[in-house]
Amino acid sequence: MDERKNPEHFLDLIKKSRRGKFKLYIGMSAGVGKTFRMLQEAHSLLRNGIDVRIAYIETHMRKDTHALLDGLPCIPRRKLFYKGKELEELDVQSVIRIRPEVVIVDELAHTNIEGSKNEKRWQDVLEILDAGINVISAVNIQHIESLNEEIREITGIVVSERIPDSVVDQADEVVNIDLTAEELITRLKEGKIYEQSKIAQALQNFFKNEHILQLRELALKEVASQVQRKVETEVIQHRFVKKERFLACISSNELTAKTVIRKTARLAGYYNSSWYVLYVQQPQERVDRIALDKQRHLINNFKLATELGAEIIKVEGKKVAKEIMLQCELRKITTVCIGKPHLNLAKVIMATDTFRTLLNKLSSDNIDLVILS
Repeated sequence: MDERKNPEHFLDLIKKSRRGKFKLYIGMSAGVGKTFRMLQEAHSLLRNGIDVRIAYIETHMRKDTHALLDGLPCIPRRKLFYKGKELEELDVQSVIRIRPEVVIVDELAHTNIEGSKNEKRWQDVLEILDAGINVISAVNIQHIESLNEEIREITGIVVSERIPDSVVDQADEVVNIDLTAEELITRLKEGKIYEQSKIAQALQNFFKNEHILQLRELALKEVASQVQRKVETEVIQHRFVKKERFLACISSNELTAKTVIRKTARLAGYYNSSWYVLYVQQPQERVDRIALDKQRHLINNFKLATELGAEIIKVEGKKVAKEIMLQCELRKITTVCIGKPHLNLAKVIMATDTFRTLLNKLSSDNIDLVILS
């Protein structure tokens, strides 16, 4: 059946029309001015008669940013006690009850206090959008899930608070807040980002010139990718344009699988395409034979892939290449992504025929093969 005639598709269109609009500011790091820009926009909306409210903002007591709160109506935060301290969170129910036209919600990657309805603030934002309220929010590039490994390689820091790429994909408008590395470092030295006691350490770690340049590149690429996606979904395409479909092939090797999943997610996101994760369970990795730690890593990687928007395919088989070719045919795959093989010479010789068979089949079917390292 044509998808456009499908009842479920029509129901999706109705839900989308009732849903709030989502605008997202992305920056390469703290201090580029995301919160400042959101507050400026709030004042502009207010002057134009729009009912805009501050639902949650974090100014970090930066003087110029904090001053912009004057004159903006706020929705009180939810207060709760945790480990003997009074803390504040975004009050989702008050936002939905008051129903302003637009709410400002900062720190999209924030983890809510234990006991909150939703674990993450991005889940709060999706709930508000589903209620038909427009949201303006912000996030730094290092919090996007599929970039986690690249961020670690650049900065040496493992970012624990992350948002799924699918949340960014749902934004109706994505805006990059950009500064040069020199401007950002100057802001840091002037005390406009962190208090004086933290500046020296920041300059030695996250705010190194080469780190900032690489993070800036990632932020620019991400926004460019979102613009490309918008063009592809909103501008009529020529019929001859090939629709990409990616197949990420993983094994029980935890780290290789995670790399393949994240990098395939980036490729699929760039092309705004469907993608799948294939795991072929060979006889030696049956549930009653596979080590418990490998089983746990597999489950975690399936969860990661699902969060990043993949459909999981788990099949049993002795010949991995045969199963890959079968899935390519069934799913109309255009690109197969695999990890860089970690084999000794003997295994390479034994696997050569299998690899050649796979390569020949993919080539004859005009399917690309990408080896991700």
